[in-house]
Amino acid sequence: MFKSLLVVALVAIIAWFGSQAGLGSLFGVVLPYVAIAIFLVGVVWRMIWWAKSPVPFAIPTTGGQEKSLDFIKQAKWDCPDTTWGVVKRMILEVFLFRSLFRNVNAEIKTDDPINKGPRLVYYSSKWLWVFGLLFHYCFFIVFFRHFRFFMDPVPGCVSFVETIDGIMQIGAPRFFWTGALLFLAVCFLLLRRVCNPRVRYISLFQDYFPLWLILGISGTGICMRYFTKTDITQAKAFIMGLVHFHPISAAGLDPIFFTHVCLVSVLLAYFPFSKLTHMAGIFFSPTRNLPANTRRIRHINPWNPPKDFLTYPEYEDMYREAMVGAGLPVDKPLENKNTAKSGE
Repeated sequence: MFKSLLVVALVAIIAWFGSQAGLGSLFGVVLPYVAIAIFLVGVVWRMIWWAKSPVPFAIPTTGGQEKSLDFIKQAKWDCPDTTWGVVKRMILEVFLFRSLFRNVNAEIKTDDPINKGPRLVYYSSKWLWVFGLLFHYCFFIVFFRHFRFFMDPVPGCVSFVETIDGIMQIGAPRFFWTGALLFLAVCFLLLRRVCNPRVRYISLFQDYFPLWLILGISGTGICMRYFTKTDITQAKAFIMGLVHFHPISAAGLDPIFFTHVCLVSVLLAYFPFSKLTHMAGIFFSPTRNLPANTRRIRHINPWNPPKDFLTYPEYEDMYREAMVGAGLPVDKPLENKNTAKSGE
């Protein structure tokens, strides 16, 4: 955890002091272009690699009863056996995180009054689902709102989302709820990994690093809007220059702006090589995009080499002597060689 935090803090410090030392063009122009190129090439490469991966068998991950006998009720939402059923399950998974909604926790009660001793208890755990859903939707809305910096004139849909997001205005500048909720959701996901011993035990650098990055991006964005009061007009002019491949001077922009841009660039470059690619990978996952029809359809590996199979009589004729010598039962007794010769 501390290594990932140290890396993110080091990136932010370098960007802060580097921009003050006259390297604003490096962190505000060169780095974003390189990060976007890595992001695009990396994502395309991952998707091609996934698409080329062979999946000869049906291996869906199911959470319910597969279709079986008529008197056994099938879990059609969790274990579909048709293409349309898989589409419905994917929609629920992508937009509502259905598998996360079904999450449960398991604990051992040491003084259970029923068993009069230890007892394994399962109970529903919805907080992870709530904050996971909050994180993803807030992140998407914040990302969508930022298109106002990349387009001129600003599309009506972006202005509408911005109006709805800041409809409960508190002071000036207008307060955007998704920015604060995103920061809160990331804090919850991070604290869950830190405070829960079981989750902390299995958490690695690649689990903490994107959370610290997103927390830094969200924090610097909030600081720019509500505390340092970065000149939004100048920031948009600078970003529009990047969009049209005619960068303008970075003079006059706050160091925190370049810190924010640097952290976003690092996240973009890191994205294709991280677990964040589950955003696209879920559509290529055979555990999600295949129907659970293995009881109805036999799935055979199409590139298995052709084989000549022996029937049991042929097998026994070939190895009868060895089978008898090993004491194995045979259907046809072993012929005596002397008897065979006399018969000739």
